[in-house]
Amino acid sequence: MEILVGPTHSLLTPPVLPARKNLKQSAITNQKVSRSGEERRFFFSPSSISVEGMESVCRAAQFSSKPTSPTILLSLQTKHLIRAQKGWARSFPASPRRASPNRTVVAASYGNNNRDHDAVRERNSIGKTVVAVSAAVAALVSVYFSDPPPSFAESLTVAFPVSRAREVNTVQRTLVEAWGLIRETFVDPTFNHQDWDSKLQQTMVEMFPLSSSDAAYNKIRGMLSTLGDPFTRIISPKEYQSFRIGSDGNLQGVGVFINLEPRTGRLVVLSCIEGGPAARAGVQEGDQLIEIDGQRLDGIDSEVAAQKLRGRVGTSVTMKLSSKDSGSDSSTREVKLSREYIRLSPISSAIIPHRTPDGRLAKTGYVKLSAFSQSAATDMANAIQEMERQDVQSYILDLRNNPGGLVKAGLDVAQMWLDGDETLVNTLDREGNMQPINMVDGHAITHDPLVVLVNEGSASASEILAGALHDNGRAILVGHKTFGKGKIQSVTELHDGSALFVTVAKYLSPALHDIDQVGITPDVQCTTEDVLREYYSSQLKNNNKNSKEYASLEADSCIMVAEHELDIQESRGTAS
Repeated sequence: MEILVGPTHSLLTPPVLPARKNLKQSAITNQKVSRSGEERRFFFSPSSISVEGMESVCRAAQFSSKPTSPTILLSLQTKHLIRAQKGWARSFPASPRRASPNRTVVAASYGNNNRDHDAVRERNSIGKTVVAVSAAVAALVSVYFSDPPPSFAESLTVAFPVSRAREVNTVQRTLVEAWGLIRETFVDPTFNHQDWDSKLQQTMVEMFPLSSSDAAYNKIRGMLSTLGDPFTRIISPKEYQSFRIGSDGNLQGVGVFINLEPRTGRLVVLSCIEGGPAARAGVQEGDQLIEIDGQRLDGIDSEVAAQKLRGRVGTSVTMKLSSKDSGSDSSTREVKLSREYIRLSPISSAIIPHRTPDGRLAKTGYVKLSAFSQSAATDMANAIQEMERQDVQSYILDLRNNPGGLVKAGLDVAQMWLDGDETLVNTLDREGNMQPINMVDGHAITHDPLVVLVNEGSASASEILAGALHDNGRAILVGHKTFGKGKIQSVTELHDGSALFVTVAKYLSPALHDIDQVGITPDVQCTTEDVLREYYSSQLKNNNKNSKEYASLEADSCIMVAEHELDIQESRGTAS
């Protein structure tokens, strides 16, 4: 437990506290005292500290001189505010008229390590403020600005009145965590030209009388919306679980992708993971999902249904399905599936054979990267190495409709195509400081010619990767202008299982091109001219390959343009 002692900046109104006649006595252990101006810090064993114990602490700290301003002690364990004056400590008097069991003051904090932001269990490492909120008016009553000594981590603790609704109280702590993280890390230090401390006060006042967590979360979302940044947001615990599945690339389930069909409003199977339980049971693309474990799915969205299909490995789930384009009862069937570990790979690849202008049969390695998950770099390396063993002469990297993901994964993929100590991206922090991120003694897996496909759905880490390969002269970009998301977010799991996304930096390409709200314009636009389509389609069909395997690639005009650009690179000898 940490107790902060220091001069207050202002004292507007004392907080309302419950009467505490029988405070638990406990020994003071591991006492440490440090001084920076009027500040004292004390660390105790994690048990309740009595008022008498507080008095002993003040005497032990030799706090005998009269402070020039009132001093607040905040105990996270006892949730008790003490005023230290004239060398001793006494309780803040609670007004008899306003004291209530429902008006207990509790505390929450936040930190910047992106690992644990549960204030009551851990001392955290950000901030320089102690804020107490009155239950009556939920107003800030004290602000502490003294810089702590270097031997102790900085911390911020906010005390606030407990809501009468337990689920709202949980979200109150989440509000403090979110507010604090944004206060210290948001890319715009003006917070969209507003007083961010006042936003906490306002939101706490609005949240206090609420009765549901959904309504309380909406207040946090409203506070975040005032920042003017759509990428700084909070998601619920269930939404965060889905996000983790997407970024981790692993889940426990049956290996089926489902979505709500907008025309009929029914849940349909988009696809099955090859070799997964659903695929082995004969579940087909387009099958309608009617029931899960006997529960009808009318009015249930795809995320809720997906949650029902997931579960611990070895457990089973029963799906009732209706075959595609058939509505008769006889077409419905039930399949019982055993849940397994399902690995989601963001990589799909193929080798495209084609005739070069001089008549040679060449092989182009095609790699589609759908998202930047934790497994993206490993899967990409495996795909490239396998195609290298099959003697491909060129590559197409398809980033179309890739919304981004983990920035580190994007940087790791870039290094597979580049050598040396090239700059991959430049970051711009809230203070305006630019920091290049460079490779260190990089070694590309391949030096074969490369074309990168992009479009308006290529965003964030996709744009970082495309910019790194283009500005370093490694690849030609083909397609359409990218989305233009030149911001980087941190993702922090909060104490209640929700997650906060905070924009912490902007990025510029290696050539210092600003991408945010601008995008990247490709070197060559895709074209759908019939002559070009017919020419390259005929080139692909002349190869003795399964036409079904390459049907979608044959019909893709951007891949045709990419093949043409690769031929030009080879003929000019410009391949890096």
